[in-house]
Amino acid sequence: MGWFTGTVIVLVFTTLTAHPVVRRFGRNGFLYGVFVLGAICVSYLTFIPQVAAGAVIEENIEWLPQLSLNLALRIDALSLSLALLVTGAGALILLYSRWYFHPNDQATARFTAIFLAFSVSMLGLVISDNVFLLFMFWESTTVFSFLLVAHNHRSSIARSAALQALVVTTLGGLGMLAGFVILANMTGTASLAEMLANPPAASGTLTTAIMLIMLGALTKSAIFPFHFWLPGAMAAPTPVSAYLHAAAMVKAGVYLIARFVPAYSFVPGLLPMLVVLGAITMVWGAMRALRQYDIKLIIAHGTVSQLGMLVMLFGLGMPGIEYAALTLLFAHAVAKAPLFLTVGIIDHSTSERDLRNLSGIAKRHPGLAIIGTIAAASMAGLPIFIGFVAKEAALTALITERSDSWLVWVALVAFVGGSALTVGYMARFVWGAFGNRKGVPTPPEVHKVSKWIYVAPTVFVVLATLGGLFSKQFESWLTLMTDGRAASELGLWHGITPALIVTLLMVATGLIVFAAIRDHEAHLPTMPERYSASHAYWRVMNLLDVMSVKTTATTQRGSLPFYIGTILITMIVALAVLFLVPGTWPDEYTFLTNWAQLPLAIIMIAATIRAAQAKTRFKAVVLVGVTGYGMVAIFALHGAPDLAVTQALVETITMIAFILVIRQLPIDIKVTASTKVKIVRGVIAVTVALGLGMVALLSLSARTATPISEFFGELAVKGGHGVNVVNVTLVDIRGWDTMGELSVVLAAATGVASLIFLNTRGDNLPKTGRKAARLNMRQHLKRVADPDDPTNLTRWSLAGYKLLPEHRSIILEVVVRLLFPALIIVSIYLLLAGHNAPGGGFAAGLVAGLALVARYQAGGRHELAATVTLNAGRILGLGLILATGTALVPLFFGQAALASSWFDLSLGPFGEISFVTSTIFDIGVYLVVFGLMLDVLRSLGSEIDEQEEHELAMAEEEAEQS
Repeated sequence: MGWFTGTVIVLVFTTLTAHPVVRRFGRNGFLYGVFVLGAICVSYLTFIPQVAAGAVIEENIEWLPQLSLNLALRIDALSLSLALLVTGAGALILLYSRWYFHPNDQATARFTAIFLAFSVSMLGLVISDNVFLLFMFWESTTVFSFLLVAHNHRSSIARSAALQALVVTTLGGLGMLAGFVILANMTGTASLAEMLANPPAASGTLTTAIMLIMLGALTKSAIFPFHFWLPGAMAAPTPVSAYLHAAAMVKAGVYLIARFVPAYSFVPGLLPMLVVLGAITMVWGAMRALRQYDIKLIIAHGTVSQLGMLVMLFGLGMPGIEYAALTLLFAHAVAKAPLFLTVGIIDHSTSERDLRNLSGIAKRHPGLAIIGTIAAASMAGLPIFIGFVAKEAALTALITERSDSWLVWVALVAFVGGSALTVGYMARFVWGAFGNRKGVPTPPEVHKVSKWIYVAPTVFVVLATLGGLFSKQFESWLTLMTDGRAASELGLWHGITPALIVTLLMVATGLIVFAAIRDHEAHLPTMPERYSASHAYWRVMNLLDVMSVKTTATTQRGSLPFYIGTILITMIVALAVLFLVPGTWPDEYTFLTNWAQLPLAIIMIAATIRAAQAKTRFKAVVLVGVTGYGMVAIFALHGAPDLAVTQALVETITMIAFILVIRQLPIDIKVTASTKVKIVRGVIAVTVALGLGMVALLSLSARTATPISEFFGELAVKGGHGVNVVNVTLVDIRGWDTMGELSVVLAAATGVASLIFLNTRGDNLPKTGRKAARLNMRQHLKRVADPDDPTNLTRWSLAGYKLLPEHRSIILEVVVRLLFPALIIVSIYLLLAGHNAPGGGFAAGLVAGLALVARYQAGGRHELAATVTLNAGRILGLGLILATGTALVPLFFGQAALASSWFDLSLGPFGEISFVTSTIFDIGVYLVVFGLMLDVLRSLGSEIDEQEEHELAMAEEEAEQS
């Protein structure tokens, strides 16, 4: 494992531990994240000499090579620069957050964890070499930005803005994934570096792939017509705006364009699309910024404008302009971030952002006025700042590169016009935030501003200043970022050049525009809102809402038979299409492979028919169980003891769950359907049965290649060090499948619990020891055994109602208590022996669950609470953590995920013990299954008992009062 991989893991660990740290130390806990991000940034700085010498650092850990998914990182000049921006800006903005949030804000712990999680995602995005890994980080930034924008989740504006950003960027991300899949198939690699180094020949397929990738980039960077989501996302706290929308997330799309355009500039339509859309975005965003009264929205629309400028410049695909665009990318970050932070300080101090109500801020906070003015000057392209150097380089390149290409002329006109408007709205920002207005009082200071809050914006403006003064020192590094395709001269003075003359004209024009509209913004021409992209988005979302309501009203009729019938009819139609395909039927059939199958089949069929005719629910459940136990016998006859044991346990558990549910339902099954409906249901049932039978025949004849399962026996011994093929397959060979199934089990347990529990997932019984539990049980038994006891609740077992006391079996209850420890020991034996004998974590967990069922039935919910005092959710979580940890630990040793290791320990005359690391995975499986059983018993059993007892007590109380 390399250094960069290690830093990502460290940052992940910091993210996971940030919440409890901030909860414990309050706002000082922010410094924990600041220290880690800052340390990572400093460590990355040490790699600059190595990368400057031309080295490219690559780290690769195999994960799922069959799916071309490896943990591949590649660090060159561009990715290292962006990694420094992500970590450095993240540390500074998190430091700023320490004094931005109110001390009593209860959401700071959540904010810190999500902020760091976003940092991990953004860092992984810019240093990933595998495009599918890049996509995973890409979508992670979408999810975490959604959570950050919706930080104030009580605000409907914040929630809708976050949802808008999520929908738009996710739509683009899905298109980008499709593009990556197509391009990976065309190039035969998922490596981003190899895709860029060896692009395939031009074709319609390639054009489709690149356009889909660009869709993801354009949506992420808020380029027209997807520009509307970014200003709305300003509902987020200011630190979020400064990080996501100035220094990090919105740069992701620009980064992807900068990577792909040089290699795929030959793709038809790519360059015109980027240049035109970028030009529209630049000019439109600047015009919108001039009309805003909220100083934060001025910067937000300015961000949209600058992103359009970057996409337009990179979209030209010319080396000299690419060089200037990279300079502008970093110039924008170090200037726009302090502008947002400045707004945050004003807002924090006065709770006011409307420039019509702001006055005298410069006198109250002179240092802040200096910081905001410097950042605005750099953004506007005024000397001596990095913004001026970057725009001079861009203008020089555009004027030098102008040719007969209409794209360069479009870019030049848009750049000049947009830059002039940038001067105008930046002047408007400075005037609005810090100017003095006649008749407008200085807003009262709502919160005292700490001097330490100035550290982060000060560092940014210092960087903007030093970047301009020492820009010559960055020329060779920028050349490396373009892979040597271009070199240019950066500097504050190149003499009287066309670029300088145009710059002076832009500044003058911008100031004239500001002076002309300063007090007349409302008279500026504007497009009606109904024609805006934002309005179109909400119209589409409203249409989807209406369609979903109508579809739901049509299909969700509250009838379970209707739902099941619809599903089964759809399946029949799909199967009918399959059966019509010629040449799919087998050439010969085998009626039986073992004559014992015939009586088993007859019993199972008879039980199925009788279950459909059953008049009581309990009888129907038992008859359905007969079919399951018939499968147990078939598995056993065919030499599959593991499957037989597991099927028997699953069938038993399923029947118990059914019984726990049906005790709340009427005993009898009342069928009110008409004869016609019964006939239709019968036809559907018979058709589905025949169809599934034919599917089984087709499946057996469809295989033409040798199944991989034939090699599982050898793989189990050599790769998993076990002879129980079934168990080794679950925990090793196909461990990823098991990981997914464990997640499904946990989700199912949570779903069941959420349907039953009213307030908390755990029981409300006081925690008692064994001795107290036995005393409670003895008293409980006496009450149940005494028919004259007025508190007796006549149960069908101690865990439920309906059984008269005289029908109880004391012997059975005592035997159950005696068997409980033995069942637990058997479950542990099955767990530990499962690698080389029938058993395993799944079967063992079911056996332990059955022991809990017996204990519950014998002693009721009080006995269950005393038997297992741990919360079921924690047991489930611990099991999943163990399984996930077993999958991840091999990565630290340079092995593939879920790779197994083992050691043999000799015990002399007592034999030998062989321990396989996948046993830890199996323990996780055991805990998840055991936790599921406990959750089911506490929800469908104990909680329902408690609710019924409460209802009965309330009824008795009402009866006494009446």
